[in-house]
Amino acid sequence: MKTENWQPDADQALLRQRARLVRTIRQFFAVRDVMEVFTPVVVKSGVTDPHLDSFELQHSAGFLRTSPEYAMKRLLAAGSGDIYELGQVFRQGEAGRRHNPEFTMLEWYRVGWHYQQLIDEVIELLHTCSPDMLALWPVQKSTYTDLSQQVLGIDVAAAEKHYLIKLAHTHGWHMSADETSHSMLLDFIFSHLLQPALPDCSLNIITDFPPSQAALAQLRNEPDGCSIAERFEVFLGQLELANGYQELTSADEQQQRFIEDRQIREGLNKPAMQADQKLLQALRHGLPPCTGVALGIDRLLMLLTDTGNIENIQAFAWSNT
Repeated sequence: MKTENWQPDADQALLRQRARLVRTIRQFFAVRDVMEVFTPVVVKSGVTDPHLDSFELQHSAGFLRTSPEYAMKRLLAAGSGDIYELGQVFRQGEAGRRHNPEFTMLEWYRVGWHYQQLIDEVIELLHTCSPDMLALWPVQKSTYTDLSQQVLGIDVAAAEKHYLIKLAHTHGWHMSADETSHSMLLDFIFSHLLQPALPDCSLNIITDFPPSQAALAQLRNEPDGCSIAERFEVFLGQLELANGYQELTSADEQQQRFIEDRQIREGLNKPAMQADQKLLQALRHGLPPCTGVALGIDRLLMLLTDTGNIENIQAFAWSNT
């Protein structure tokens, strides 16, 4: 008879540190009068995002959420005011040293704020969670364009597709031009060339992404006629930690992005995902101007404990459930 390993993956000291971290986060928002909310883990609509794959439940019962974002925006549209949620999310196909199909996400929204204000609050939260470590790290802010010019000597967002394909091919990209979109190339170049160049032991903030990387962020028109996505990402060294937006409030624009997502998914031979109609209805009712961010708690704990594998800071890793 085979003996099963029933022991937890994280030791008791790490479990206690996770509990302290969660308590610190809740205290941080309590003193700022940001309300904690709890939204469904099982949802009827998955996400259309081409880069995310939802776990679908049997018998068309729904999906495990990849994020509480849609439900939280419905609360915002209903007048909730500033809110946060701390809970489990699920993404299929994400397993590795820094990824687990189930992980803990902190997501929060500030009504009436500009995303630059939220960046400052993210930094303040990280300093509060780790006054002896992260508070000593320098904060490095850069726009997407400035970073690409610094690392590669060009503005990759403005470069022509044939140049990006050539650049990507020299670093392991194998898809043909017909199979490749401009957005896919920018994703690859960012993750394989720009992100690895970020300085160690630094809170690295990247802002103002190309329009094709907007996801659910608003676009801003610059004086030179260029369009910029009001989005930011936070990295602990080269480790991606948080992703935030000046939130898109237009239902029509959101619906168009759902359509574009579906077309990209089709080109990637991924299952078609229906747009979340309740989110669109909430946007039509009126989402207040707001900014929001999602932050990975497991990755933060990995850095704070100097742990190289996400499985070692979870009570039970995916492979041990």
